[in-house]
Amino acid sequence: YVAGLGGIVTKNPMAPKFRNGLPQLGDKLFLTDGGAETTLIFHEGFDLPHFAAITLLRTREGVEALENYYARYARMAVENGLGFVLEAPTWRANRGWSETLGYDAASLAAANREAVDMMVRIREKFENPSSPMVVSGNIGPHGDGYNPAEWITAEASEEYHRDQIETFAETEADMVSCLTITHTGEAIGIARGAKRAGIPVAIGFTLETDGRLPS
Repeated sequence: YVAGLGGIVTKNPMAPKFRNGLPQLGDKLFLTDGGAETTLIFHEGFDLPHFAAITLLRTREGVEALENYYARYARMAVENGLGFVLEAPTWRANRGWSETLGYDAASLAAANREAVDMMVRIREKFENPSSPMVVSGNIGPHGDGYNPAEWITAEASEEYHRDQIETFAETEADMVSCLTITHTGEAIGIARGAKRAGIPVAIGFTLETDGRLPS
């Protein structure tokens, strides 16, 4: 589901490349990455508190690991003539997790901006006319992405995710996406927040094996 595309007037003086016309909405196939947190924890041995890849930006080793991770997918996209959506490692970089991860409001916003800047650098290195690369600010759920122990209303969701969405809207991010959303109230709030901020949004739900939401 993609919202907020109609009549967008971008508020970002940095002029995101694709915000006003996402190329993946056409006929071309686009690659996405395969789950940064899972790969970095279980295949590369990193300790990511609460599955928060954003914390890797604190060290040179962490930054290099993230750059290498995304570069592998960018190369695959180029080799196969595919587009690529660069999802920033910001799934846990929202208000509710900030204190647990050691961020205040200012440092959390800075980390979200830094993550987007990394995606832009990777795009500049690998993108070509046959492989357009879209930069996306990734948004995670308010709570557990697989066990909806706590539901929030659309109004509460819009307020909860406001800071992160507005931060992304002020960067070169072309869009935002939210993954592992377990109930409709949170999804609606994120869609409303993205529309208000003037940035497209893709919403991805967690589904059970029967195709239904966990909620």
